[in-house]
Amino acid sequence: MSPSGRLTVLSGPSGVGKGSVVQVLRSRHPDVWLSVSVTTRAPRPGEREGVEYFFVDSAEFDRMAAAGELLEHDAHMGASYGTPRAPVERQLAAGTPVLLEIDMQGARQVRARMPEAQLVFLAPPSFDELARRLVGRGTEDDAAVRSRLDRAWTELAAEDEFDVVVVNDDLETAADRLVALMIT
Repeated sequence: MSPSGRLTVLSGPSGVGKGSVVQVLRSRHPDVWLSVSVTTRAPRPGEREGVEYFFVDSAEFDRMAAAGELLEHDAHMGASYGTPRAPVERQLAAGTPVLLEIDMQGARQVRARMPEAQLVFLAPPSFDELARRLVGRGTEDDAAVRSRLDRAWTELAAEDEFDVVVVNDDLETAADRLVALMIT
């Protein structure tokens, strides 16, 4: 893949498999730079500082947002999430393909701030499959899963705001489709 310096934003409902698709993409195309978000939530088992997220407290997150250091940010499920702006801009300036894996609200903010960004919506094969995946993760209690499913209904209705929809019915196929979008 030749570097294009294109910013691609991958979004979709919780549990659709964004992280899994990105993991396959990164294993096949390590030249794609994946932005690491900051969050105020506690790490999940196996998550590492600076790899899956940068974990900060609320005061530091608020400072970063107020200083304009975040390209986008949002709060949901009792935590705040954001994309540090400077590393994204450095990678784009160097001609590196950049991928952001962020939520819907963040994708909208990136579209407003960087209209040239390509927004890709990762969709589940069906709502039932999405529910099965969320329950199968086993990382949250029933109330949290119900909250994520309620939010997913709204998020699925917003797919027409995106440039492209990729259905995640097979991880490798979805990752290959995403890479093809990034290099065209």
